Amino acid sequence: MIGKVEELKAFDTICTATEQRQTSAWELAAQVDVMVVIGGRNSANTKRLAELCQEQGTATYHIETPEELQAQWFAGVQKAGVTAGASTPDWLIEGVLTRMSEFTEEKVLQTEEQEAQVEEVEVEQVEATETTLSEEQMSEYDVKMPTVGAIIQGKVVQISNDEVLVDIDYKSEGRIPLNELSFIANADPHDLVSEGEEISVKVLKVDDSEGNVLLSKKRADADQSWEKLENLFETGGTMEAKVMQVVKGGLLVNVGVRGFIPASHVSRGFEDDLEQYIGQTLELKIIELDRSKNNVVFSHKEVLEEQYQKAKEEAFKNLEEGTKVPGVVRRLTDFGAFVDIGNGVEGLLHVSEMAYSRVNHPSDVVAEGDEITVMILGVDSERERISLGLKQTIADPWSKVTERYHVGDKVTGEVTRVVDFGAFVKLEDGIEGLVHISELSHKHVAKAEDAVKPGEEVEVKVISVDADARRIGLSIKELEPKPAPKAAPKAKQAQPSLAEGTDSEELTTNLGDMFGDLFKDAQDD
Repeated sequence: MIGKVEELKAFDTICTATEQRQTSAWELAAQVDVMVVIGGRNSANTKRLAELCQEQGTATYHIETPEELQAQWFAGVQKAGVTAGASTPDWLIEGVLTRMSEFTEEKVLQTEEQEAQVEEVEVEQVEATETTLSEEQMSEYDVKMPTVGAIIQGKVVQISNDEVLVDIDYKSEGRIPLNELSFIANADPHDLVSEGEEISVKVLKVDDSEGNVLLSKKRADADQSWEKLENLFETGGTMEAKVMQVVKGGLLVNVGVRGFIPASHVSRGFEDDLEQYIGQTLELKIIELDRSKNNVVFSHKEVLEEQYQKAKEEAFKNLEEGTKVPGVVRRLTDFGAFVDIGNGVEGLLHVSEMAYSRVNHPSDVVAEGDEITVMILGVDSERERISLGLKQTIADPWSKVTERYHVGDKVTGEVTRVVDFGAFVKLEDGIEGLVHISELSHKHVAKAEDAVKPGEEVEVKVISVDADARRIGLSIKELEPKPAPKAAPKAKQAQPSLAEGTDSEELTTNLGDMFGDLFKDAQDD
């Protein structure tokens, strides 16, 4: 059941400030020759002000901007009044008053030329309205309305998943939708701006009735960036930009507009992992620019190439043989390692210069990414080659070999090579000794590999040390017990004489005597 009231009364109501403004406009219109009403033509309150002024029989002009004022409106006018809607900004009212003052000055000058006198036009504004507004209303009244298309500064005050609110010193905060924040699709607003950050925004729309201001950061960034980009393209300059995304064929960077780096222009070499560049800030050079298509293409490779060439020129000028420099191992080959000694300038560390001992492969000594100290062994400017040494940065172990090894010492080492004449044994890094084949065993050794094998650990005795010749003689058999001497062979028993027990006649028998008759019978036949 719907309840009913016993008595229902309806009253026409109006905001106090609006009522006071209308009253002041009505009274002022009765005192002047012309009334100028400032405000939006779609505003109901401003329209009502114009209607009230016209009801007084006063010539009334409703305008939105100072440019709409016309000089003929004030011809012969002694007094003009000005009033405005509640939401009309102070800067707009000041603009109208300034323009009206210019008309007054023009009229006075014209009168002086004609030597005629005119009374000064008195321009009055609604003072009563100003005094009756509250402080909050006055604050709102004084705020300047943003101009559509203008680029202004603001401070980020709130960030959500779909928009960012910005304080632009207006009666309400400006709103940046996610699609107007950046050209990066599906980007997280928190990755693009932070609360309290001062940013540039472009005014897209101002809605007086609601007080909302639609803003765009990406358009402000673009407007401010194109001039700089065009200048850099013409001069061949560079700029820094942060990598935002990996896309098909390359990287996207944010330079106020969407910038693209082809994969082939990311580095001096081939890159199979572009993900590592996300978040990095790269120095870039523009290689293509078309503002009409909103297209800008960058190269990081060209910047690196220029830096490399300059660094290489400096290196060949300043590097001196015999100096030690820090470096980073970049690549390994079968014959050595390429070492970056600064700004991408590489030198070759040959496998023979890595250690004092024999090195089978560079990976036995260094690995890619190792930070090492190398010595400059040679600089060939014409062929652009730099030779490096690693073993030269440490003390030569042979310089103190006589202090560590003495004839008669028993030491342990590793067989590194087996050759026809013996085996080489590594005693320490850079120090190898030779066990001659005759020193491998007390027994006769036909082939050295029959006695020892590479990689085998053996115990040896130092039998000679020659530091100048960089030679150490070693022996294995010296540490083995000597075999017992063999017994003397027994005397042979006397063999019986062929003549013993045989007469001389039998010993002198020959073949002719025995078979002579056979040969004779054959001849007779």
